Amino acid sequence: MPEGHTIRRLADDHAERFVGAPVRVSSPQGRFSDSAALLDGRTLTAADAHGKHLFLGFGEAGWVHIHLGLFGKLGFGAAPPPPPTDTVRLRLVNTGHYADLRGPTACALITEPEKRAIHERLGPDPLRGDEDGERAWQRISRSRTTVAALLMDQKVIAGVGNVYRAEVLFRHGIDPYRTGRDLTRAEWDALWADLGELMREGVANNRIDTVRPEHLPEAMGRPPREDDHGGEVYVYRRANLPCHICGTPIRTADLVSRNLFWCPRCQPPGLPGGEKG
Repeated sequence: MPEGHTIRRLADDHAERFVGAPVRVSSPQGRFSDSAALLDGRTLTAADAHGKHLFLGFGEAGWVHIHLGLFGKLGFGAAPPPPPTDTVRLRLVNTGHYADLRGPTACALITEPEKRAIHERLGPDPLRGDEDGERAWQRISRSRTTVAALLMDQKVIAGVGNVYRAEVLFRHGIDPYRTGRDLTRAEWDALWADLGELMREGVANNRIDTVRPEHLPEAMGRPPREDDHGGEVYVYRRANLPCHICGTPIRTADLVSRNLFWCPRCQPPGLPGGEKG
């Protein structure tokens, strides 16, 4: 499932290509046809993102709410677009660009109050400038749930997925099985700030890179990562491979139906975190 940086990048891409001008709106698949007919020819006025939720604004007509889920894809191209396939749920077209949405978990026309309700049920997003992590801390600091599970709970913090979860905990030496209430405020503030920095870099580069300069392949004389996810990481999808820092095999386990990755030496159990490097 795309993480929050991808959705923010999609919002920015829509803003760059479509906001401020009329767009043709259609649903070749047919599942969004009624709403597409209401929006066709209207001006796209805004593109917004909160966590893994994308919102396309059409003024008084409302917002298209999109959640890609595990299988959704949203791609762009130069106009004129090719003939659509019957898998395209939503197509936007203007004089210069087109965008096709396929396979989303959600694609619905919603009202402003309905959009506001979605924001209210989500936790703070490190990529949104109106949040400082305080709301998340209030929940985390009272919770007996593991910090690894809390970071994936979109009601606690929005936009963090499996990669950022594993990587930010490693970068701060935090055992993923520590409970939220065992985190110190200083640790949480450092995690929040680091997530914001990493995710903003992800938006800019359109991929996840979490390895500090001194641990990059060229600095350490090691081969670069070979993975279809791209980007250099410390622990994600590196089960049984040696830790870049200490050489200990990376461990993996199932936690809340997702694979968790960590270094048992760099992230020792029961101890306060300490930033690596």
